[in-house]
Amino acid sequence: MTTHLVWFRRDLRLHDNLALAAACRDRSAQVLALFISTPAQWAAHDMSPRQAALMNAQLNALQTALAEKGIPLIFREVDDFAASVGVVAEVCQQHDVSHLFYNYQYEVNERQRDAAVERALSHVVCEGFDDSVILPPGAVMTGNHEMYKVFTPFKNAWLKRLKEEMPACVAAPGIRDGGAMSCDIAPLALTMPQQDFDPTLFPAGEKAAITQLRQFCQQTAESYEQLRDFPALEGTSRLSASLATGGLSPRQCLHRLLAEQPQAVDGGAGSVWLNELIWREFYRHLITFYPGLCQHRPFIPWTDRVQWSRNDAHFQAWQEGKTGYPIVDAAMRQLNATGWMHNRLRMITASFLVKDLLIDWREGERYFMSQLIDGDLAANNGGWQWAASTGTDAAPYFRIFNPTTQGEKFDRDGDFIRRWVPELRNVPGKAIHTPWTWAQKEGVTLDYPPPIVDHKQARLETLAAYDAARKSDA
Repeated sequence: MTTHLVWFRRDLRLHDNLALAAACRDRSAQVLALFISTPAQWAAHDMSPRQAALMNAQLNALQTALAEKGIPLIFREVDDFAASVGVVAEVCQQHDVSHLFYNYQYEVNERQRDAAVERALSHVVCEGFDDSVILPPGAVMTGNHEMYKVFTPFKNAWLKRLKEEMPACVAAPGIRDGGAMSCDIAPLALTMPQQDFDPTLFPAGEKAAITQLRQFCQQTAESYEQLRDFPALEGTSRLSASLATGGLSPRQCLHRLLAEQPQAVDGGAGSVWLNELIWREFYRHLITFYPGLCQHRPFIPWTDRVQWSRNDAHFQAWQEGKTGYPIVDAAMRQLNATGWMHNRLRMITASFLVKDLLIDWREGERYFMSQLIDGDLAANNGGWQWAASTGTDAAPYFRIFNPTTQGEKFDRDGDFIRRWVPELRNVPGKAIHTPWTWAQKEGVTLDYPPPIVDHKQARLETLAAYDAARKSDA
């Protein structure tokens, strides 16, 4: 009997898992599953304690689900990716594995690890799959066979290619010979810091994630365009954590969206949420073609010469939500308390750190990863480089968000701010966006800091810093 090994990484599900489906295609083969915990590597990549807890819960759910199919899960823990190479080789030798199946990861360290595994397994057939994307990297290229550097042309080409060949979702495997529940089940624990998360917001099980996806596509996707920018409303899907850890596949999201909103591919209802899936694809394709994005390098070289501020007090105030700008502070406190932040607020807080405080975007990128339950290198890096005007398709450096007017526009009555900055709950109406002005006028003392910088002055200093870096490139 041949033995197939499925190496799970960030694809902790049974449904629409390309590597798992391929491993199970031969009904006569014995199928084993492997998961390798690498806490030191994950710590070096700034994995948040909430994401670690979510993965731990998903891993235990996966073990049970696999056992019900008659597929035992082998769990190993080593420090880092380099050590995991030997583990894969050892498991393959112990179980006389003939074929290894895994889903590609596109980050630099992960690709180096997988290449090392393939070199080590000279007598094992290794098969990899583009599972975490709808269309594989390289499927959407310019006429000169280069990766698109601007989103809109990429999106148009992506949609054209999608209409030509819609990728299918593959079914979960059936029960293997030997029957269900023929596997030993013991609680699995990742030995790294973990922090509680709200499972009603971020489902830990595959079935719950599928239910959340279905409900969003039925009830909210159509109005997503109107609701998505207002953090006081529940207008987003919150599916990013399931996508980042592989509890859901992007193909499942696409098919469910089109089942409920078929006009989304032609710009109709649901198209704005489809755009978010395409942005995710764009950033994943980019790190494949420009690996420097995984190594703290800006996409636009001259921006690496910006002279950043080294103000630790300002950085700490930003982290703690004590900048004196209510919308920024509410957003950062939401992040710290829940491990998640509304997308509009990610743009506002990133812009504030880089363009108001002139702090290196990489510091913010790292802090977000250390807190986010949905931390994903490609998307997080893409978002930060967009906000910092250092990346592909980025906002020009002279476009700088005004944090006060952003709050007035997207949280007009201050409902979101009052939820997360309770010391401002008694500031009336729209005055909440400039509470220090109201307090001075009313003779009230607030337990809330004044603005740590003047936005107008900070804007001028940022423009000067970017302009000096740009001219030094001439």
